[in-house]
Amino acid sequence: MLMPFRFGVGGRFGTGKQWMSWIGLADVIGIIRAAIDNERIAGPLNVVAPNPLRNAEFTRIVAATLHRPAIFPAPEFALKIALGEMATPLLLASQRVVPERLLAMNYPFCFDNFATALPAMLSGKD
Repeated sequence: MLMPFRFGVGGRFGTGKQWMSWIGLADVIGIIRAAIDNERIAGPLNVVAPNPLRNAEFTRIVAATLHRPAIFPAPEFALKIALGEMATPLLLASQRVVPERLLAMNYPFCFDNFATALPAMLSGKD
């Protein structure tokens, strides 16, 4: 998703109101290790950061972090032409996923805010 932004042609998908979950690699690894080490953790976990954001906010943060404009939204019809039936599940669908079990266990997320996580992810310090 970074390439269009790096070329200055990034933008929101459709309305930009769809929720997006994200997570840093350090947290993925930490959650997997916690699940292996803690016998009380059983069953599925939502391996996502605790603060999902809407696509429009994601777009704004990526553009600001890369110091690029985000003025080229991808309209829904264009995404459907380009990606066919996969446009909706890949880019336009929305689900606000929160890691409720991890929060209840007080898992210490390294990154819970996308605006602070993205620079670390891009620098390789995640």
